Formats: sequence, structure tokens, C-alpha cells
Amino acid sequence: MERPILYLAITNHGFGHATRTASVAATIQKLCPEVLLILVSTAPRWLLECYIQGDFIYRPRAFDLGVVQTDSLTMDKAATLEKLLDIKKHQNSLIASEVNFIRQNRVNLILADIPFLAPGFAKAANIPCWMMSNFGWDFIYRDWGGEFTAIADWISDGYSKCDRLFRLPFHEPMPAFNNITDVGLTGGSPRYSADDLRSLWGITTPVEKTILLTFGGLGLQQIPYDNLRRFPDWQFIVFDQSAPDLPNLVKIDDRKYRPVDFMPICARVVSKPGYSTFSEATLLGVPIVTIPREDFAEAAFLVEGITNYNQHQIITPSDFFQGNWDFLHELPQPPKQSQPIAKDGNEAIAKAVINYLQTK
Repeated sequence: MERPILYLAITNHGFGHATRTASVAATIQKLCPEVLLILVSTAPRWLLECYIQGDFIYRPRAFDLGVVQTDSLTMDKAATLEKLLDIKKHQNSLIASEVNFIRQNRVNLILADIPFLAPGFAKAANIPCWMMSNFGWDFIYRDWGGEFTAIADWISDGYSKCDRLFRLPFHEPMPAFNNITDVGLTGGSPRYSADDLRSLWGITTPVEKTILLTFGGLGLQQIPYDNLRRFPDWQFIVFDQSAPDLPNLVKIDDRKYRPVDFMPICARVVSKPGYSTFSEATLLGVPIVTIPREDFAEAAFLVEGITNYNQHQIITPSDFFQGNWDFLHELPQPPKQSQPIAKDGNEAIAKAVINYLQTK
């Protein structure tokens, strides 16, 4: 029997789409090792390998760009528009080259998060395209108005050709999709014991005085690290290699470690609104401290999601950038919803994919 082949197309924006897709891919591989995974992403291979422990084919290609950003909070709309218009202009050749690859490699199914050209690949290759996300790029761009409205219409048309959407929690309505299956949270699981992490990285503070600062793959240059001097008996964990050397700042410089690995030994995760960080923290029940973003439409749904389903502190940009971080002395708010959120996203998507591939 030929191996079933799954082509996973990942949006070219930050690390969050890559890590959540890789979490699902790892679950597929664990449940059905004979599935051959092809990960199509410009995210670095080492990042995917942090989540997927077995073999996979890595195809570094970009079919979208998300938003051009200098860091995790600063957007360049003009550059974003220019690149989107370029993709639109060259979409036929992008689709043709990918369809050629898909046919040559006998791909059975596409799972995409959430490049809008992927349903076009599937239609031309005569295979299904399933997608997974909590938002579509049409939603982000439509919110910006002007010339982005026509771009959003073009993207919505692409999404309408998708055969099935696995809609993740903390989502916008995603009206372009015709066949929606709601699933639970997705994400990675911690790989190391608390004792091992503490001894290896010299973390000696109790959980309530240990804080994870994480701003995704794009980082955040203007974190006011000087505030850490106000908390000499606390420890702060960062993945930002440009952070200053401070006695209470632990810089994680080994790529095999991920933010999710450190969450269980932290009292709080301080982060921008981002699905993967929010989802992994909520899966583990670790409170989130975040700054709302008025300019990124997805952020309102993410913030609503964590206020409903996780302990949280919503602080203003001035509290974070100009304040003295007194919020760390306050207790997080409890979740507004009494019912817990479903946490089966990895398994629900993986099982659906495997069931489909096994009937081919």
C-alpha cells in the first residue's frame, strides 16, 4: 500500500500559525505514523522540529504574507498592500507550480492554516482542501478598508472553495467558509519536568514569582526591561536574545525549548494577543497578561476568548510601556464563563484527517 500523503500549507506570518499547525501534524504522526507529512512554510525548520519529533518533508514556500511587521505590535500597511497585489498578479503561476508539486508527490489531502491560495491548489489538483484557523485574512484586511476591501473580496472568494474548515476557539465568524466544524484548543504540550527546567536554567523563585514574557516570533524591541529591577526577588523568562543581561532575567537561547515548556513553572504569561500563546496557556491553566490591539481585528476575539475561559489581566499599553508594572502585584481576574472550553483541537483535527486518508 502507498503511504497516505498530507500537504500542510502554513501562512507566512510570525510563528503562531506554524506552531499550531505543527502541533496538529505531530498528533497525526503519533496516531498514524505511516502518514507522510509535507510541511510547506517559510517558518524555520528548527521551529517545526520543536513540535514534530518524527520525519517530515520541509518545503520552504510562501503563498501569503499576513501583515508586514517590524515587531509583534508594529504594522506596515502600505508594504502589506504592495505584496498582496504582487501575489494577486502572480497567483496563476504560484498555483500552477504548486499543483505540479502536489501531483508529482501524489498528495491525497491539503490541510491549510490559512493561505487563501490553497483551495485553488486543491481544485486544480482535484483533491480536497481542508483548513484550520480562528480567523481568515479577509477579516483582517477588510477591517482596514480602502484598497484592502477588494483584496478581502478576492481572498473570501478563495476561502469559499475550501471543502471543510476546522474553526478554532477565539474565532471571528469566518462567513466565507461553507462547511464549518468547531473544535477545541490546539497547541503543544510541555516536554520537560519542572525540576529539570529549574536546575538547567537556574530558576529558583517560587511559581508565583516566576513570569514568562513572550511576544512570538516577531519579538518586541521596546519591552521596558528596566522595570525588572523593581522585582529583584522575581525571575523573568524570555526568548528575546537582544534582551539586556539582568540578574533576574533568564534568556532561553537553546532552540529546542519552547514557551509552552516553561508555562507550568510560571504564575503568568505576559504576551501580545496571539492565538497560539493564548491557547497553550489556556490548555495549561496559566493566567495571561495582555495588551489589547486596536489595529488588528483578530485581537478583540482573542481577548474576549481569554477573559471568558482563562484567568487574565487586560492592561493598557501605557501600563505596559510607561508604567512600573504594578499589575504583577495584583491578582488575575477569574474567567467569566463557568463552563470550561474544549481542549481537543489537536486530536479532533488529526482523527478527521486520518479517517479521510484511510478511506482513500
